[in-house]
Amino acid sequence: MTPQLQQAIKLLQLSTLDLQQEIQQALDSNPMLEIEELADSNSTEEGIAETPPETIDATEEDSAQDQGVGDEAEDSWSEQIPEDLPVDSHWDDVYETSGPGLPWEDYRHDYEHGDARSDSLSAHLHWQLNLTRFSDVDRLIAMAILDATNSLGRLTSSVEDIWQSMVGELDIEEDEVLAVLHRLQQFDPPGVCSRDLRECLLNQLNQLPASTPMLGKARLIVDKFLQLLGNRDYRQLLRRTRLSEDELQAAMELIQSLTPNPGEMHLESATEYIVPDVFVSKKQNRWAVELNPDIAPRLRINSTYADMIKRADHSADNAFLKDNLQEARWFLKSLLSRNETLLKVATEIVARQRGFLEYGEEAMKPMVLHDIADAVSMHESTISRVTTNKYMHTPRGIFELKYFFSSHVATAGGGECSSTAIRALIKKLIAAENPRKPLSDSKITVLLADQGIKVARRTIAKYRESMIIPPSNERKRLA
Repeated sequence: MTPQLQQAIKLLQLSTLDLQQEIQQALDSNPMLEIEELADSNSTEEGIAETPPETIDATEEDSAQDQGVGDEAEDSWSEQIPEDLPVDSHWDDVYETSGPGLPWEDYRHDYEHGDARSDSLSAHLHWQLNLTRFSDVDRLIAMAILDATNSLGRLTSSVEDIWQSMVGELDIEEDEVLAVLHRLQQFDPPGVCSRDLRECLLNQLNQLPASTPMLGKARLIVDKFLQLLGNRDYRQLLRRTRLSEDELQAAMELIQSLTPNPGEMHLESATEYIVPDVFVSKKQNRWAVELNPDIAPRLRINSTYADMIKRADHSADNAFLKDNLQEARWFLKSLLSRNETLLKVATEIVARQRGFLEYGEEAMKPMVLHDIADAVSMHESTISRVTTNKYMHTPRGIFELKYFFSSHVATAGGGECSSTAIRALIKKLIAAENPRKPLSDSKITVLLADQGIKVARRTIAKYRESMIIPPSNERKRLA
């Protein structure tokens, strides 16, 4: 495999962000490459047109008016400046500033992150601990408890284990550890430092105002019948709690407003940006496919350095320029090949999936890599590379190119239906089901068979789980 081919394959499989980094690295290392827009902006004097006389007169008149206003402002400003200033004086020695400013790094961090920055749960809890009045012994106990609290806010060690780990250093009883734990459970976020789900939900309910509707009934359900609630055994819940369906529904809504993992709001998640490589839009009843012009700058060979090679001798400097010129040409050719291949593959995908663009997921056609490879006369490995980490912007949203590939299922009429379309049908059937009697996987299999789509029950279960849809017994509702 030649170096040129290796470079072409490397550029082909890079994502948009990685490609931008690769281009910037090439610009920094190869003097023969330059950005076309940047070079065009450096105009010479010959390229500047002369201003017509009429424009000059009007400009001079406006400039004179502006100069008059500027002189008045300058005079008033000059009156405030002391006439005699020491040579080594600073601006702050003469004029008062509004206060000390933040370093540039702090300004940049606030600008880039804004209000999205949040402290970790551990830092948030220790901050509250420092503001709470504790004795020295209780503070040591509290720190041990916080160290045993995970990032979700759940206590991972029992009170007895924490007490046993400290009894050798401190003369304390287990009840003292429990008392400190109860104080920490009043910290923000509500439900933190709880030992199990029941205690977590009860602590959150106990911090709600006493006037909250159905608060007492919600406490009763969480305290005594949490397992029945988890199993969605509403018949037993109604009988045990002696509530009406409306009251049970209201109590359940209150419980569902709580969070089982109080620390989730403090989890740091890295922001991922998606830059579409291809834009798809409908123009004059035809689907147009265009490359995103902003994903990479337009590059070209620096003509000044290229001309120097023609006039130079056989010195080491000239050899260096020749090598860089050859590498720059290879890089530009590989970049052009990448764009052409990406556009060709994206155009073929749009041609085959016009039904999806017009009507949605239910109209998605089955398609595999071999289909596109045959249509564009390329190898399947090339299609795989060009569709990985590449995104298409459509009127229905932004999708990875691999999204449009799916396996097929035979229909009763001898046709084929894509797995993406089947997933959409399953989601549609579940969205329209009776919440009191949700559809089982077997029932969904029968409903799809009525539409001519033969799918096994285990396949339905696999598709349902891939869409993070719980089974029928967990989807059951009172209303």
